[in-house]
Amino acid sequence: MSVFRDLSWFFKLERRSYGLGTAVLVIVALLNLFPPYAVRVVVDGIEAGTLTKGELAKWALLLLATGLLVYGLRYVWRIMIFGAAIRLGKLLRNRLFRHFTKLSPQFYHQRRTGDLMAHATNDIQAIEMTAGEGVLTLVDSLAMGSLVILSMALFISWQLTLIALLPMPLMAWATSKYGSMLHERFHKAQAAFSDLNGKVQENVSGVRVIKAFGQEAAEKTSFSRLSNDVVEKNIAVAKIDALFDPTIQLVVGTSFFLALGFGAKYVLNGDMTIGELTQFTIYLGHLIWPMLAFGWLFNIMERGRASYDRVDALLAVKPEVTEKPDAFASIPAGDIEYKIASFSFPGKDVPALHDIHVRVKQGWTLGIVGKTGSGKTTFLRLLLREFDCRSGDITIGGHSIYEYRLNALRTAIGYVPQDHFLFSATISENISFGKPDASLDEIIEAAKTADIHQDILRFEDQYGTVVGERGVTLSGGQKQRVSIARALLMNPEILILDDSLSAVDAKTEQSILQALRDNRLDKTTLIAAHRLSAVEHADLIIVLENGTIAEQGTHRELMEMNGWYADMYRSQQLESLVEEGGIQDGHSPVGRLFETAP
Repeated sequence: MSVFRDLSWFFKLERRSYGLGTAVLVIVALLNLFPPYAVRVVVDGIEAGTLTKGELAKWALLLLATGLLVYGLRYVWRIMIFGAAIRLGKLLRNRLFRHFTKLSPQFYHQRRTGDLMAHATNDIQAIEMTAGEGVLTLVDSLAMGSLVILSMALFISWQLTLIALLPMPLMAWATSKYGSMLHERFHKAQAAFSDLNGKVQENVSGVRVIKAFGQEAAEKTSFSRLSNDVVEKNIAVAKIDALFDPTIQLVVGTSFFLALGFGAKYVLNGDMTIGELTQFTIYLGHLIWPMLAFGWLFNIMERGRASYDRVDALLAVKPEVTEKPDAFASIPAGDIEYKIASFSFPGKDVPALHDIHVRVKQGWTLGIVGKTGSGKTTFLRLLLREFDCRSGDITIGGHSIYEYRLNALRTAIGYVPQDHFLFSATISENISFGKPDASLDEIIEAAKTADIHQDILRFEDQYGTVVGERGVTLSGGQKQRVSIARALLMNPEILILDDSLSAVDAKTEQSILQALRDNRLDKTTLIAAHRLSAVEHADLIIVLENGTIAEQGTHRELMEMNGWYADMYRSQQLESLVEEGGIQDGHSPVGRLFETAP
């Protein structure tokens, strides 16, 4: 019954629905006592030879009226109890989804998407069943069972009632034993389904990679193994389920055998009429449902208990990034200053960033470059507060980012990540994701700035083109530029481009960068890039190495230092010149490079 205690908050919330539904169930149980009594009167009348056509018609009409009334009342309790259970499912799904949106990236690094989806579907469904069919089964079986037993004992024969109920303790012990076994096995079955769900989601998302590496057969084998595991664990659950009905049927059959054997003796001794024995056996038949219901109830409760534990464990996870109660609601603006002594990812000892001190004036463009793994993306994600820095601070306009509300901070920032996620919607809807009320003219203007407008016009449905899940129908460069347009449409105070021009050619890159310079004169832009041409125009460039700033300055200043930046810039320029086709105008690419180098 612990799952019902855990759901007591919802029962209080829906006390009107559950109260009315429960009352109607009790009334239905009372009305179901009438037909056996009517049969008893008719049988005794036939045996005594006193039954008339009028009497028979009267009892038949009363039975019909009772049946119609029960029919209507059963409709009412279904609406009340099942309706409330459906609302519980909706409430838990919404609560779980809202909770997911608050959790930090670290949580999603540790959890598979398929597992989270299983919690939001199968587990919620099991809890919903507990609040619906579970409540129905509990109330109906208790009401019907207790009323039938009282009627048998008080109005027919208490001795025969005790005899008929002798096998009941066996059923109580068996169903309790089966329930504990079912809880353990169902928990394992749900976990296996989560693994299978995660595998399907992973394979659908990565189908191109699977095909490119020719791993279809291996993935099919892996899926088959997980599928077999789900089947085995669900069969283990079914084996316990299968024990309930035979056990209950055995108990009920034994009760009928005892009732008929001893009842016949009472009739022969004159202690009971045939009508009373008939009424007693019909009542005993009414006890079959409460007995079956108790077995089904244990089944439902143990499934609900396991699922509620899984969902409750998710809801108990605390967001690692929170905001202060008195946080600023205003949109931050102004100079950005990083003062980070050290930052390590949760659970890691080695700092991802350390000794970071840099100031970016409002309206500047900051370039962040460095080797792969040097900390460029981490540098940007700290500004977004995807993680919090405990040893240091980041300020905007002189105020710590930790003093602003999360929504206010992120409203000020337009973010284009390395992984360009597009929704399965139209291009127009994807671009206007951050500003749903944007007009088509605004959307087109953002697309032009991102240099994707002409590509869109070549699509058959233009801005109404559905891009498919994760933008599967677009090329890498097109997805990048749609993502940039989405961020630009918000006209944010701070624009972050995290290696967001890697999939476009040099000409397109320069076109986008020039458009950004023209359209964001007083706003700050942060660009992380591997291709140094993307940050050459920046007001300030920092070179990260092993999580700290190795070099900083303008492009010219860094070239004069002849450090990592200068070496990498010359190397990339050389590659670019070679790609252009070798010797031109009597000069080799190397010669041209050093002629233009500072």
